[in-house]
Amino acid sequence: CPRDRACIRNKCQDPCPGTCGQGAQCDVINHIPICSCPQGMSGNPFVQCQPMQAPPVTQPCNPSPCGPFSQCREVNGQAVCSCVPGYIGSPPACRPECVVNSDCNLNQACSNQKCRDPCPGTCGVGARCQVINHNPICSCPNGFTGDPFVRCQPIPPPQQSPPTNPCQPSPCGPNSQCRVSGDSPSCSCLPDFIGTPPNCRPECVSNSDCAYNLACISQKCADPCPGTCGANAECRVVSHSPQCVCVVGYTGDPFRQCLLQQAEPVQEVSTPCTPSPCGSNAVCREQNGAGACTCLPDYIGNPYEGCRPECTLNTDCASNRACIRNKCQDPCPGTCGQNADCQVVNHLPLCTCRPGYTGDPFRYCNVMPPPPPVQAAPVNPCIPSPCGPNSQCREVNGQGVCSCLPTYIGQPPGCRPECVVSSECPANRACVNQKCVDPCPGTCGQNTRCEVINHSPICSCNPGFTGDPFSRCFPIPPPPPPADPVSTKNVWTLVLALVVKTLD
Repeated sequence: CPRDRACIRNKCQDPCPGTCGQGAQCDVINHIPICSCPQGMSGNPFVQCQPMQAPPVTQPCNPSPCGPFSQCREVNGQAVCSCVPGYIGSPPACRPECVVNSDCNLNQACSNQKCRDPCPGTCGVGARCQVINHNPICSCPNGFTGDPFVRCQPIPPPQQSPPTNPCQPSPCGPNSQCRVSGDSPSCSCLPDFIGTPPNCRPECVSNSDCAYNLACISQKCADPCPGTCGANAECRVVSHSPQCVCVVGYTGDPFRQCLLQQAEPVQEVSTPCTPSPCGSNAVCREQNGAGACTCLPDYIGNPYEGCRPECTLNTDCASNRACIRNKCQDPCPGTCGQNADCQVVNHLPLCTCRPGYTGDPFRYCNVMPPPPPVQAAPVNPCIPSPCGPNSQCREVNGQGVCSCLPTYIGQPPGCRPECVVSSECPANRACVNQKCVDPCPGTCGQNTRCEVINHSPICSCNPGFTGDPFSRCFPIPPPPPPADPVSTKNVWTLVLALVVKTLD
């Protein structure tokens, strides 16, 4: 037979009729019928070929591939995911901005899963609020006083009566004098003091304040020679100290008397004060035939050994006195202002306002005004709120009535959200927006079922479906039906006969 025919019942015939299934096509290749489904159809060609189903029109956002707390938009046939308003992160990991305060910056607090400034509505009128470690801290600003949770009021300025005399108290400082010139004070240093008010000072306190050829005498730089050397002696100042030497042609004690040098000593008539029996800074007077020594004015000590000023430094005086013009004196007079007391501590005057007075003790102390009477403002029992966080206060018959804000549970002042983390909810619920809710809606794809296990949604395909349960599940195709045993037997018989004939 030709290749497209087979020997059937001793005749060359087409072997295809009755061989292939419904809708199948038959091709004879080398005497053997070959069954196949035509293009656009599928199935078992020995049983039945069916038209292939067109692929379903897919919607990239149905089911949503974006995960919880997200939204899906179709752009050019592609799914574009973004977090829903009020949530942060990137899909599929969108989350609330915060759950606890530690999720926010230190200057913010977590309220309704938002990081916000906790200050608004917390402090009283006129108070300032500062957030420290997520907590609002209320305080009155500078110049204000009161309860920062109720009201801060300005501190009234002290009532000062202007002094009628611009020199009382004196603005000039120590060792100075004040004269009224017009309506203004005119300051100048006291006699024997130098400098410019308020820094008037004596010309010197110690020898080191003077030139090397002068010495500090009575707080004045002066020549220390006068009255120091004896007769016929000359004085030279060396490093502030007087040095006495006899003039040429004379000899003797230059501090007492120098005598003319003679070949033969000439006995002179002496007096009780010649030579002087006195020390430095002392004078000799003859009394009853004897020399009596006394210290010069403002000098103290033993006139026969030498007189000295009472003091040259503060340390020469008692601790409650100061060295003023070489005298140990009380430094307080003229130092402090009106209504001030003076106390000498370690030679220095310290001024303080008397009890009941305030101000600059070196200038003027004013009477402290009595505190202004606090006018009782209308009391609002809800300002400040006694209810605590997450609560609201309503005034009822002059009393504050507290209740929790909507969506919060508990009793004031312990109002709290229903949950903060999922562990506070039953095992089949999750914490979403501080509420215990079913996390399944919108989580799984089509033809799926959702089961909540330990607060997490678990997606799986329905029975008889397969695929990605988070996107879409498709029906499982049924297995092909078993082939007709009669038809199969006839085909194999025909094939066997053709093979045998070919061998023959």
